[in-house]
Amino acid sequence: MKAITNTEHIPSIKAELANKDWLIACLCAAWCDTCNTYRTAFDSLAQQHADKCFAWIDIEDQAHLVDEVDIQDFPTILIQYRDQVIFLGTVLPDQMQLQRLLASMTEHTPGADIKRSTLNQDAPQGWNIRQLILAT
Repeated sequence: MKAITNTEHIPSIKAELANKDWLIACLCAAWCDTCNTYRTAFDSLAQQHADKCFAWIDIEDQAHLVDEVDIQDFPTILIQYRDQVIFLGTVLPDQMQLQRLLASMTEHTPGADIKRSTLNQDAPQGWNIRQLILAT
């Protein structure tokens, strides 16, 4: 399975989501220097995890996807399995930290009782970025 090469191209992300259960999204802003520096590491992880859909969501250009979420800092990572938000929170802009987070969150298929991280920011009730992307 090949990973998408342009993780911000919504039609490509939409096509990926049709075949993949996991969505890993970085919610950032084009003006954020930290985000711009982190982009290379994020895209590198996308290449290493071709079984998951990676998306780079600019919170201003794609505001309709994140209007319901209070982005507190950058980079904010979303890990979603099908329609379940597993993790939503700010992380250090470090590839190894995201790699460890992915491993811990995705090593088992989530069940009804999802073990959430204490770092998790509350996602709004009913908010589902996967469905919002698919509806785009």
